Amino acid sequence: MSTLKTIEKRPLEELLEMSGGYVLDFHNDTFATFFAESVGKDIYEEKYAKYGTSKAKRLRTFWELESDPVVGKTLGELLDIWAYQHPNATDAEKAKAEHCRKIASRLCGNQDVVQDTEDQFLQRDYGNVSLDSIPIDANLIPILDARYQEAARCLHSNAPLSSIFMCGSILEGLLLGTALANPKAFNQAAASPKDDTGKVRSFPEWSLAQFIDVACELGYLKVDVKKFSHALRDFRNYIHPYQQMSSRFAPDKHTAEICLQVLKAAIASLSGERNT
Repeated sequence: MSTLKTIEKRPLEELLEMSGGYVLDFHNDTFATFFAESVGKDIYEEKYAKYGTSKAKRLRTFWELESDPVVGKTLGELLDIWAYQHPNATDAEKAKAEHCRKIASRLCGNQDVVQDTEDQFLQRDYGNVSLDSIPIDANLIPILDARYQEAARCLHSNAPLSSIFMCGSILEGLLLGTALANPKAFNQAAASPKDDTGKVRSFPEWSLAQFIDVACELGYLKVDVKKFSHALRDFRNYIHPYQQMSSRFAPDKHTAEICLQVLKAAIASLSGERNT
């Protein structure tokens, strides 16, 4: 049971647009996918229908039943999604979002953590990043490098969706390569995804979000990459038009810029060239 207080729930419910029984713009399938990938939970289990079957009521029950770290992690990722859906948020909305992040941080046990805003993250300079020094299969490097150059060209040509697809595939390739080079560490990480028997899933079954969580846990990636990774998670699914339509995913240049910056930060981290 989490220690989320009633006074803390109100701003969260307002920000996550829960008054009508919904949660942000989630559909049933995307809501289920989010919880499965974020914390390995089935939000449509009967126990989460204690107060009703709407998405908002299931989330309220989830807050009540699950532990502080699980609820805190879920809230942090929901707030990341809110931020990407509200790039033109008012100052009042941003202040409320920051208050909600402090609540999520408290639940995670990180009350003193100060995180970059989107603008601060975008302003970070990672220099001329290079994939050459990342310790993964050398045969993979030229393929990923070609995709990186193409992602940059797509962004500059105002083709954000194509740029995002490329960034997602590159980051997933980098993290899979890192996992294959360090299988023991990745398999023994607390965040490694497990099946119903408790066995760690094989790497091809991991989602991009799971690779990011484990890589951050092991110190291969910095926390800002984890925070800003949501614009990249599972974007390969949106190659299918019906999946994009269902999720109402409409990327713009700003989203693509965040994705490319996440990729630059990841490359710098994985190559050992980033100290902050």
